[in-house]
Amino acid sequence: QVQVTESGGGSVQAGGALRLSCEISGYSGGSFCRGWFRQAPGKEREGVATIDHEGVTSYAESVKGRFSITEDNHKNTLFLQMDKLSPDDTALYYCAAKSRCAVARLYKPFEYDYRGQGTQVTVSS
Repeated sequence: QVQVTESGGGSVQAGGALRLSCEISGYSGGSFCRGWFRQAPGKEREGVATIDHEGVTSYAESVKGRFSITEDNHKNTLFLQMDKLSPDDTALYYCAAKSRCAVARLYKPFEYDYRGQGTQVTVSS
C-alpha cells in the first residue's frame, strides 16, 4: 500500500522561503510521477509541480522561477523548495503520486492516485 507523508510546512513572511518534504513508500515500481498540489481557503485545488520517473519537471505558471521540485537519489523522498513566497502562496500543500505515468506534464490534483494529508503553508505580508 502506497503511503504519502508531508512535512516542512509553517509560517513565513513574504519574500521568505520554505522547503517541504514528502516520504513516499510502498510503491513497487514502474513509471511513476510525483508532485505537489495546493488548496487555498475558498479556492479550488491547483497543481503546483510534477516530476516524472525520468526527472523531468513541470510547474504551474504562478510558481515558475520561485519553486523547485526535486527528489533524493532513491526517489523515496520528494522536496519542494519554495522561494520568494507571497501571501498568494498560502495554502494547504499536498504531496501526491501517480502510477502508470507516461507523460511529463503538470498533473491536476484529481489525476493523482495517492496523496498525503497535507501540510499548511502560511505567508504573511
